[in-house]
This record gives sequence, structure tokens and C-alpha cells, in this order.
Amino acid sequence: MFSIIQGIVQVLFDGVAFGMLLFVMSVGLSITLGMMRFANLAHGVFAMLGGYVTATLMYRGGWPFLVTLPIAFGLVAVVSVALERFVYRRVYAAKELDQVLLTVGIIYMSIAAAAYVWGPEPMTFTLPDYLTVYRRIGWFSFSTYGALLLAFGTVITLAIFYGLERTRFGAMIRAAVDDRRVALGMGINVNRVFTITFAIGSGLAGLGGALGINALGLDPSFPIEYLVFFLIVVSIGGGGTVKGALAASLLLGLSDTAGKYYVPQTGAFIIYVVMLLVMLWRPNGLFGRS
Repeated sequence: MFSIIQGIVQVLFDGVAFGMLLFVMSVGLSITLGMMRFANLAHGVFAMLGGYVTATLMYRGGWPFLVTLPIAFGLVAVVSVALERFVYRRVYAAKELDQVLLTVGIIYMSIAAAAYVWGPEPMTFTLPDYLTVYRRIGWFSFSTYGALLLAFGTVITLAIFYGLERTRFGAMIRAAVDDRRVALGMGINVNRVFTITFAIGSGLAGLGGALGINALGLDPSFPIEYLVFFLIVVSIGGGGTVKGALAASLLLGLSDTAGKYYVPQTGAFIIYVVMLLVMLWRPNGLFGRS
């Protein structure tokens, strides 16, 4: 009985940590789809770039792992601003199929570019020694890496909710999400608001990619390999809602971890079953608008 309880607690810890990582990487896509109705399937490119930035700084520059994280966030955010202003903004009013084709093309271009710069093979990554040890609290043993993911995810989640609910910029984001035309009429520069929000969301994806190198791996196919995870988070949570993205990420993280722990032979099958059941129950997502 004790071992069963210990296993359940371990699954909960690892599942929530993984869910927090998915939330950090996916929340930007949820806001993008909800605010501007822009189908940015290339969101995973930013996560991949953040991972490569961290790996490059660590192995070629000797930078400490934790120091590379804000650099990955900032650099990816800057790159995303350039992409948004000079490429994405031109197709905001285009049909969804055009947006999908454009962003899929960007995915394959980024895969080729990453393979050229960093090589086609998966990048081997070793965490710092202080993140590979296990700590014990009573009978519960946990990895410091999992605790780091949980801590970062919690802080970022609180910061996002505070920013949306307690700041003027958050009010402008909510206004743009609720009714873009009314927001424009109130003098809100919706394009600027979206650019900043897009940069923050993309930067968070880069940060998530940097944090998740050890858990997810890193190779040029990353944007395709994990695209389905991002889309499932948006579908289950409901596009445009941070609360939905958080709930969906935690549900997905717990389902995937529990499936691999108790029925490893099913692989990722469990998360698709969960997605199917949720979408049958709430076709607009957990917090989507009807």
C-alpha cells in the first residue's frame, strides 16, 4: 500500500513538473490563436531555438546553465519580433489555409537551417551536477531538475496571471482579445500590443525549450515532433485563454506521465484518448467560448 501511494505522489510530482514545462512553451500559441486568430504552427521553432541557444552557450562558451535561460528568452523574443513584423503581419488577414502553409514552410526552413548550423543528429546534453541529484523529504524522493521545472513554471504562471489581471497592459490585451474593433476605437494600438505579447509568448517558448532540453531532447525535427503537444494544449484548453492553457498542460502532463509510468507499452496513446474524451465533452475546450 505504501509503495502505491509513493508511486502516485511521484507521478503527480513528475506530471505537474512536465505540465508546467508544456505550459511555458504553449501559452504563447494559445494567446496568438485567441487574440489574432493567427494559425502559427511554427511556434515550436522558437522553443527549438531557445534550446540551441542554451546548448551553444554552455558547450561553446562555457556559460552556466541558469545564466543561459534569460538569454534564450531575450534572444528568441527579439527574433520573433522581426518575424512577426516583417512576415506574419502581412498574412494576418489571409485565410487560415494560407497561414498554415506559410508557418509550415517556416518550420521546414528552420529544420534545414538548424541541421546546417548544429548538425542533423540529436544534440547530447548534460545537466549540471546540481540538477542531476535527488533530494529526499521524509519518504519522498524527487529530482532537483523536476523541482526546477516546477519552480520556474509556478513563478511564470503567477507572473502571467498577475500581468493579465493587475496591469494596464494586461487590460489592453484582454480588450484586444474581447473585441479588436472596440479596442482600436478606444485608442489602443492593437498591433503594438500583439507584437509585445507575441514576443513574450515566443520568448517563453524559447525559455521552455531551454529548460526542457534534458526532458524533451533537442534535434532539428523538434518543431514537428512536438507540434502535436502544443496543438493539443490549445485544443483542450480553448484558444486565447491562459487559464485553459494551464489546465490543459497540467492534464496533458499528468496523463502522459501516468501512462508512461503505469502502461509504458502504450506510449503517447493515453494523451490522445484524453484529448478525444475532453473534446467530446467540451468541443470548445475546457475554457473555450461557445
